[in-house]
Amino acid sequence: MKKIAFINGSYVEEKNAKISIFDRGLLFSDSVYEVTAVIDNKLIDFPSHVIRLNRSLKELKINYAFTEKYLLKIHKNLLKKNPFNKNEGLIYLQVSRGSADRNFLITKNPLSPNIFAFTQEKNLTNLNTNGLRIITKEDFRWQRRDIKTTQLIFASLSKTEAHDIGADDAWFIDEDNFVNEGTSNNAYIIDNNNTIVTRNLSNKLLPGITRQTVLEVAKKLKLTIEERAFTVTEAISANEAFISSASTLIAPVVEINNEIIGNGKIGPITAILRETYIKISKKNSI
Repeated sequence: MKKIAFINGSYVEEKNAKISIFDRGLLFSDSVYEVTAVIDNKLIDFPSHVIRLNRSLKELKINYAFTEKYLLKIHKNLLKKNPFNKNEGLIYLQVSRGSADRNFLITKNPLSPNIFAFTQEKNLTNLNTNGLRIITKEDFRWQRRDIKTTQLIFASLSKTEAHDIGADDAWFIDEDNFVNEGTSNNAYIIDNNNTIVTRNLSNKLLPGITRQTVLEVAKKLKLTIEERAFTVTEAISANEAFISSASTLIAPVVEINNEIIGNGKIGPITAILRETYIKISKKNSI
C-alpha cells in the first residue's frame, strides 16, 4: 500500500514528498516538531501537543498562521489515508521557518513556513516487559531544551552509542550528576518511600506532553509526586524507574549503568501508572 504524507498543503505519496534544499530546517535545524501517539485510531493528548508546538514556534519567532483545527484536519486525513494494521502508531509533524538563501542572519521579511507530516506504524500498548537498560551521558546539548527543535544529533549519537554497547537508551546528566532527561523521553524514579520523582521543568529538559498527563494520572491515583532533580546514585538505589514519551507511553527502566533497579522487572507503581494512563488517554482521545 502506498503511504501518503502531507507537505505544504498537499497530500502526496511519501516517496514524492520533496522540500527545498534551502529549507532552514534542513540547513540550520531552524524548525520544530511534534509526535502524537495514535491508539484505537485516535489521537492521544492532541490539544496539548498543539499548545507546545505553538510555544516552540513563538520561542523561535517563526511566522505561522495555522490553527489547531487545521492541524487536526491534517492528522485525521493522514489516519484515513494510512490506516494502521493494529490501529496504533505515531504521527510526526514538522514546521520550519521556511526557505531562503543560506544565511546565518534570519531575514526580517516573514517567510512562509514549510510544514510536513507523516505516519509511522508502531505497537504502543503491547509492553516489552523486559524493561529498558540505560546508560548515562554528560549533557552537551544546547541550553534551550525546553523548545522542541529538530536539533537532535547529540541525542541520536547517544542513543546509538547505548545500542552499540547492548543498552537501550541514555539519560543525560548535568555537571552536578543530576538527571535531566532521556534522549527522547522524560525520566522518573520511584524512591524508597514510593514517591514519584521527576526533574522540575526548566530550560534543562523538554516539558513532555506525556509527562504532563502522567503526573495528572498519578494525582488521580493519590500517589505522592516530587518535581525535583535526582542523582544517578539516587536512581540506582530507587525502588523503580521509568520513562515517558508519546512513542513509548510509560516504559520501565530496569538497569542503569549495569546496576539493577529494584528487582530488575517492571515495578507495581509503574505498572498501574501505565495501565491507568492508557485507559484515561483512550477515554480522552479524539
